[in-house]
This record gives sequence, C-alpha cells and structure tokens, in this order.
Amino acid sequence: MSPRRRLLGEILIRWGVLTTEQVEEALGIAKGSHRRIGEVLVDLGYAGEVDVAKALASQHNLEYIDLTQPDSIKSEAKELIPMDLVKKYLVLPISREGNRLKVVVHDPNDLSTLDTLRFRLNCEIETALGARSQIRERIDSWTGETDDALRQLTQTLSIDEDELQVVDHEAAAGDESAKGAVEDSGQAPIIRLVNKLIMDAVRGRASDIHIEPFERKVRLRYRIDGVCHELEPIPKVTQSSVLARLKIMAGMKIQEKRIPQDGRIKMKIDKETIDFRVAACPSYHGESVVMRILRPEAARIGLERLGMRQDTLETFERIIKRPNGIFLVTGPTGSGKTTTLYSALDVLNRPDRKIITAEDPVEYNFKGINQCQVNDQIGLSFARILRAMLRQAPNIILVGEIRDKEVGEVAIQAALTGHLVFSTLHTNDAPSAITRLVDMGIKPFLVASSIQAVLAQRLVRLLCPKCKEPDNEPNPRLMRLCGINSSDLENRKVYRAVGCKNCGNTGYRGRNGIYELMLLNSEIRELAFKRAPLGQLRAAALASGMRPLIGDGRLKVLDGHTTLSEIARITQVEGVVDVDDEAA
Repeated sequence: MSPRRRLLGEILIRWGVLTTEQVEEALGIAKGSHRRIGEVLVDLGYAGEVDVAKALASQHNLEYIDLTQPDSIKSEAKELIPMDLVKKYLVLPISREGNRLKVVVHDPNDLSTLDTLRFRLNCEIETALGARSQIRERIDSWTGETDDALRQLTQTLSIDEDELQVVDHEAAAGDESAKGAVEDSGQAPIIRLVNKLIMDAVRGRASDIHIEPFERKVRLRYRIDGVCHELEPIPKVTQSSVLARLKIMAGMKIQEKRIPQDGRIKMKIDKETIDFRVAACPSYHGESVVMRILRPEAARIGLERLGMRQDTLETFERIIKRPNGIFLVTGPTGSGKTTTLYSALDVLNRPDRKIITAEDPVEYNFKGINQCQVNDQIGLSFARILRAMLRQAPNIILVGEIRDKEVGEVAIQAALTGHLVFSTLHTNDAPSAITRLVDMGIKPFLVASSIQAVLAQRLVRLLCPKCKEPDNEPNPRLMRLCGINSSDLENRKVYRAVGCKNCGNTGYRGRNGIYELMLLNSEIRELAFKRAPLGQLRAAALASGMRPLIGDGRLKVLDGHTTLSEIARITQVEGVVDVDDEAA
C-alpha cells in the first residue's frame, strides 16, 4: 500500500505557518463554499500565496519555482508555447527536451488544463509549481503588460487618438451599426481597457466600480472594503466609447442617454463566473456608471463568518428557526443586510421547506429557492408578489425591503398566519424599526404582536493580520467615545492600521459585521403597543440585555480585529467630526 499523501494543512502546520485552529476554520469555510483550502487560507490572511504554493509542491513532490528570481525562466522559453495558451491557462514554459515540455502551473490538481496542453502541443507535460500572482506577473512582463498596465494603456489611448477611431455615438444614436462599430471598427484598445478595468477590480477585491465623467477627465474609483479608492483617470477622449462598450456588455440601449438604465454582465474571470449589476445615470458631463460586483461566494459565507459573537449567533440561530413571525434586519445601504439574510436562508434551505423571495433586484441565485424579481413598470410590486406568495403555501418568505404601509401590512398578515418572514428596513438602530413601522401607518398592535426580533448591523474594516501592530498610545478621545478605559487594557491590546502589500497599504483587509440584536419581550411589546417614544424602547431593550452597536464594536477593538477610529466612524458616534484625521 502506498503511503498516504500529506494534507496541505498538515504541511503548513509542520512548517509553523499555521495553527491547528486556523486550518480547521479554513476547512469548514472551504467545505461550505466548495473552494480549495489553499485559496481560503490566502483570503483569510492566515498564509501567503507563496507558502501555499510551496506546500502544494511538497505535497505533490513537485519542484517549486521562485519566479521573482530574474533567471528562473530564460526569456527564450516563452517561444515554446503560443502566447494565447500561456495567457488563457496561466502556465509558463521552462524548457523542452525532445517530446517532453516542462511548464510552471499554479494548480497541480487542474488535470483538464494539462490534458488540453498535451492535446494542443502534442507532447508530454512535466510540471513544476509556482505562485499564481508570480505567474501572472511574468506573463504580463512577457506581453508588455506590467503591474502598471492600466496606466500605460490609458496613456497610450490618450496619445494615439488615431488608433481609437472613437465612434461619435451622438451622431449614431438609433443606428444599429453604432453597436457594431464599438466591437469591430478598430476598437480593440477600448475593449482591452474595459476588460482590464473589470479584471483589476475583481482581482483587487473591489465590490463596486465607479466611472464618473467630469469636464476634463473620467474619474475611476474602486470601492474596496467599503471605502472608495481613486485610480488613474480614464482619458476624456475615450469616454463615449468606454461607456458605449459597457452599455453593450450590460444589454442597455447605447443611444439612450436621457434616462437611467440598468443591466447585467456575466463574465468568467480566473475560472470564476462573476455577475455585475450595472447602473447608468445621466449626469452633467455624461453618464455615470456604477458596476456592482456580485461574487458567487459572497452570499454563502456561512453564519459563523458574519462576525457575530457567540451569544448573539446562538440567539440568531434560534430566532431564524422559529415557525412564524417577522425577523427584521436594519441598517444603511451597504451594511450587509442582504448577506445576513441570505446566510440565514442558506441554513434554512432544505427539501422539506418552501422558501419564496421578493427582491429588487435578485442579486444572487439560490438553488431550491423561488426568487421573484420586482418590476414596478408592469405593476409587479413587493405587495403584489407578497400576496401571490401566500397562495403558494410557503414556509419562509423573504421580502427585500418594507418600503411602505401596504407591504408592511401584508408581511405582518403573513407572519400572523403562520409564516416566517424576513425583511429589511433602513433605520439607524434596532429599536428605531418599531417606530419606523408605526410611522408608516401600520397599527401598533400588529407591530407588537408580529415582530420576533430586530437586528441592526454595520460593516467594519478588519485589520490586516500581516501588518497590524499594537497602538501603545491610543487616542484618549476615541477610547472614551468607544467606551474603553485603562482597566480594559490590562490584559488586552488596542491595535492600529499600518499598511503593507497584502492589504494594498490601507492597513485593512476584509470586513466583518457589528450587531445590535433586540428580542421583543413582553415589556417592549407593551411599549410598542402604547406608541412609546424611541428613547423608552431603547432603554427597555438595553435593560433586557441588548448589546448596542458601539458595545459590539468595542469588543472587536479589544479582540484586536479593528481600530478605534473605524468603530467611531462606522457607528457615527456623536462628536466625531473627522475620526481618521484625528486618529492619524
């Protein structure tokens, strides 16, 4: 019997790179998201890409090639494989002896790529291992696309205007040939530019791409971990063609520039299919376009990775398994409400339960869940879908948002007739959800009797594990605002953001939630019934054990997950004018 192949986690533990707890956490995430453990370890920041690549090489008894060394591959080796195969499959040729070609790959388990290379090149393939990012950098250097490829490309586009043959879409409005012109009439640089913008955003962990025309430039920004970062502007001369290209990809009308339009793009990037929700809105200097990047794994991160503390998580799991009632998630736009609800549905999605959702728009597709898209133009509103849902005999209903009295009353009636209803509201904290529903015109006794719990949340940036360091002199004002005193620091440390290559020099990598979970007990229901003011509702919720947002954030600071300034900024603590400047 052949000896058992060592597991990747075992190798990294033996090398001292990881702990057993980190490996177990990564295994759980990998299993739930159907990803490789190496990818998860890198995303979590527990191991570097090079460490994982070396461990894979050891696991498979393969040679590891350090591609940062200039002489690791001779320049003439790039002639051994056609460049289209090199770029498509992310492989690097090293040498060839007779009918045997040696290549560098990043995934030894990708047998289909090796089979394709054998077939296309008609030779035997010998593999060595390299880090994925290093392979991509070497390919970029071979093709003349360096790390600064975006800047170089836009500079080229702005200088060589003849190459662009920019289509005058204003003159071509209503002409179908305009669409073909962007695709065919010398527009390859525009296509490359747009593709580069999108790929860089996906690889850079961005959640949104903002393209905003101004008088002399087109501003490009990526939103990463909730914060917008400005990049090299897109040349003004390319504005019309870039916007037309994006609108064609998204299925919009390129000749229509007077009204907002919405569309979707689906692209395969690095073997992962990514959806993009595209919104174009007319502005003074041209259409502003925002692309929301919808990664498949974003809605299936699992309840354990939402960032809830153990006591909150246990209560949350009990609530979502109740047979009826309303569970509300509140917070501003971009606070992770949809992700929280989808994570709950993912747990509840079983063959013996029927789940129906009404969403505007449907962002992620779930197997086993009936998802309905709101379309106000044809009268398919939240309320109409919700009424139709009740005739479908569902167990669980998700309403994307309670926007008005009609939707709220139908949702409450569904909850009172034996359905479990999930929905969202735009309020600053959990107790405000009660007063918000009453202000909509919903009868207080219906609100008091139907709501089981309200969860308010925000997303805070997490400190980069590679570069964070203790803050030996924390800002006293921020300490006071976050409710931390000197006695809290006797056995704990406050950390500060530094910045390194791993986090793009921001000091932060990834985000997590802070939560305020209010369970409705008899006292709070009585106050809701009596239309009590918000202050009394909040006092009763705190007395019943609710941990406020600032309190949950305080614990995340003391646990070393984030910074004082981040908590003060996100929770909008009264008196904080410019936290980042003050903390600097």
